[in-house]
Amino acid sequence: MSRNALVTGAARGIGRAIALRLARDGLNVAVNDIKASSSGLNKVQQEIEKMGRKSVAITADVSVDKAVETMMQSAAKELGSLDVGTSSSRFFHLFFWLIIQVIVANAGIVQVKPIVDITTEDWDKMFAVNMRGVFLCYKEAAKVMIAQGTGGKIIGACSTLGHRPAPMLSHYCASKWGVRGLTQAAAMEWAKHKITVNAYCPGMFTTVFFRNTNLMIKTGFTKTAMGDMVDEELAKIEGKQKGDIIKYYENDKIALGRISKPEDIASLVSYLASQDSDYMTGQSVLIDGGTTFS
Repeated sequence: MSRNALVTGAARGIGRAIALRLARDGLNVAVNDIKASSSGLNKVQQEIEKMGRKSVAITADVSVDKAVETMMQSAAKELGSLDVGTSSSRFFHLFFWLIIQVIVANAGIVQVKPIVDITTEDWDKMFAVNMRGVFLCYKEAAKVMIAQGTGGKIIGACSTLGHRPAPMLSHYCASKWGVRGLTQAAAMEWAKHKITVNAYCPGMFTTVFFRNTNLMIKTGFTKTAMGDMVDEELAKIEGKQKGDIIKYYENDKIALGRISKPEDIASLVSYLASQDSDYMTGQSVLIDGGTTFS
């Protein structure tokens, strides 16, 4: 029987690469993003279907509890053959994970600001998506996995900044330390149910990741929709030119000498979603080209 997955924040960048990689691995993949990214999301769905896999595009805000619950129901209906009822349906809770075995909570946002300039609105928005969104995806996935009794794979988006913080990104760092802690606690709670919970930690500069950050905060764009603004904003603060920060990281900070591609991250998620990682749980795995060593 085909295995099925749900990937949030999948319209572009890292999320898109993860969804396409899982499809190449033979999984059917439901993809999610916010309404503003629906055009890109539909294209990802079509790319997956061209591979001969089932897919469905679901727009939803992962920071809203009912939206996450409905998203999972929609994925079950579209990828499987079950006639799924309401969210309170016992049939849904007992059999959903015959349909979806893997969830990747990838959606997230970022913003460059000094601590003294961060507003409560900035802080709350950051945690609503990066922390609450991951929490809700973990929670809803675990509820049905536990009821089903067949285990599963829960995978979250952390960051190297969830291991080692950086200035001008304090609220982002704090949210990712939260994801790391949640991942460890969830792994401890759910191991007895044969559910593994792990996270992936991309480097600070990932292609089409740290981009258009301040605009993204205002518009609600996910991290995969960004342009070059983290580099640009950090350069302004440090009195450098656009591109200088990325060059510095490539030349002096990243051992392998290049920023990562979305496909680099997708390869790690492929492993975390596979049976090869069955004996691994509670880990937030660094994948940053040798910038952070543990």
